[in-house]
This record gives sequence, C-alpha cells and structure tokens, in this order.
Amino acid sequence: MSMNTFGRVFRFTTWGESHGPALGAVVDGCPPGLSISEEVLQPFMDARKPGQNKFTTQRREADEVKILSGVFEGRTTGTPISLMIENTDQRSKDYSEVAQAYRPGHADYAYDAKYGFRDYRGGGRSSARETAARVAAGAVARLVVPEVTITAYVSEIGGDEIDRSAFDASEISRNPFFCPDPVAAKRWETLVDNARKDGSSLGAVVECLVEGVPAGWGAPLYAKLDADLASAMMGINAVKGVEIGDGFGAARLRGEDNADPMRPGKDGPDFLANHAGGIAGGISTGQPLVVRVAFKPTSSILIAQPTVTRNGEATKLATKGRHDPCVGIRGVPVVEAMMALVLADHKLLHRAQCG
Repeated sequence: MSMNTFGRVFRFTTWGESHGPALGAVVDGCPPGLSISEEVLQPFMDARKPGQNKFTTQRREADEVKILSGVFEGRTTGTPISLMIENTDQRSKDYSEVAQAYRPGHADYAYDAKYGFRDYRGGGRSSARETAARVAAGAVARLVVPEVTITAYVSEIGGDEIDRSAFDASEISRNPFFCPDPVAAKRWETLVDNARKDGSSLGAVVECLVEGVPAGWGAPLYAKLDADLASAMMGINAVKGVEIGDGFGAARLRGEDNADPMRPGKDGPDFLANHAGGIAGGISTGQPLVVRVAFKPTSSILIAQPTVTRNGEATKLATKGRHDPCVGIRGVPVVEAMMALVLADHKLLHRAQCG
C-alpha cells in the first residue's frame, strides 16, 4: 500500500509526478475562517522553485500555485483545500537510458522491486519535484500557527560548516545558499560550482529553529512531537539523518552536561540550556525547537557509475538532464514546510484534547 497522506487532524495528501502535467496537494482539517490567497502562498513556492541560479537545477518552472477548492471570499471554509502546480518544463527524453538501467543511489531499483513497474521520467513520485506540493501545503499550515517563527538555513555543505559566532539571520535571504554566514556563503560558491563543473554533487545539513511554540504540544508516547518531526523530515527526498537538539552529540556527554537546568521564572521555569531542542518526553517545553536535517549528495551525476539493467546485465550509467549539484540548498523551504505541517497538526491535536 502506498502512503501519500501525512498528519492526523491537519492532514495533507500530495499527488502527481515529476514529468506529469501537474502536481499538488489536498489539505484537509484546516480550520475555517483563515485569510488565504494564492498571493499569500506564492512567496514560499518562489523560495523553493528551480532555475534561480547556477547552484540549482536549471529546470525552469514558475511553480505558480492555484487554489482549486476550500476557499470562499478569501477565507478557508473548513473543507478540503486543493492546490495545483503545473509542470511546464519537462524533458522526458533526458531519461531514455534510465528506462533500461537503474540509477545508482536513486529509488529506481527499489520501485521496480516493489511495483514491477515504474515511471522512469525523472523518477516519477520519487523525484524531489514532489516537494513543491509539500511547500504549498506548508504555506497553508503556517496560517494555523501564526504564533510561531520558523527559520531554516544551511549550516554545512560538503563538510564545510558555518562559523556560528558570525551567525546573522538577515544574511539567509541575501545569498543563494540560505546561509547565515556571509563568509561561508562565499566559500560555498566555489565549492558547489566546482562540484557542478566536475559533474558531481555535494551533501548538506539544514538546520531549523522555531520560536514561539508553547509548552505542551505533543504527547508522551505514540504522538511524540520529536518523533513526528523526525518522520516528517526523513520523508523528504535525499534526507538520510535527523537530529533533535544535540542529537547524536548527546550520546557523547555526561548526564550533568546534557541536562537542561531550570530556575524559577516569571511565566514558568527559566531554562539554562537547551540540549533537548525544546522537546522533553515528546512534549514541547516552550524553548526554541532545534532540528538538524542531513541531505545526501544528489544521486544524479554525470560521472558514470556501475549499475545493472532491468534484465540484470552489467553496465555503466551517467545521469543526464538538469539536476541540483547540492539538493540540500532547495531543501531549506521544504524543511520549513514540513515543520509548519507538523506544528499545525500538533496545535490542533493539543486543542482537541486539552481545550
């Protein structure tokens, strides 16, 4: 069975393929009466869309989102909101060789093993093109959680990290890497461009910081906020690791170093540290949420790799077409979208149980 729906109360289902006529999402469970328009959603689509600079795929898509249902006189009606994004720049001929052989690192073989049939044009449903629908749904989710501020950025590319002492949030929108360190951004220009010219690719780490989440969202066991966030982030194409707070670093600490000490505060406890990333026992603590997401290098590269054909014969394959030399860069708005979708769901879940 294929699972294309995410969420419990605030749910979304994505549909469409990389080289089909369109793709989109159906958002269900959105509260009525929220002010919404295509103009409100479009800036988030623009942040993710391809072809904006030489550091991303040169596929040209306007990624204009259209609202087909669930909205009347500029407000949500409480019924399913259908969102559509047309595909206008497909080049299916680039994938003629992929029809006969599996691309190493891609889902080609796994799809064939599961279904016995696959859409080889850009990977079909397994293409990162699908994330455009998630960003559209995430833009709707942000309307449900206006009290929170979600800020994602690239903290590392190809093993080269930002200088955290030079962190400047205003820089994130000023460079093509969503980078808060202008010096690192300049280094990454050369790093990513060299990988592109070599026909290769680089991995990246995207960090997401969320402020304004109150204490109490989440649940102790099977709806842990951190578990749902991990699931949401791992479901993004090319993601191979997720950390909450200190993540794997916590495994290298002693208990007293990993604790988040508290002192009496004006409106609840004042925390002296945030190793837990704003979540304890699956429930938000009121501290900032900190999530780190690791993107692997783009599997579509021009360097020929050993593989096999559908008939089991040995061959080599270089992936032609237009691909991101570092898919993690455009992963930033997708991480923000998935964060918004999870938080909207948990806000409504909390309200349903606790009023």
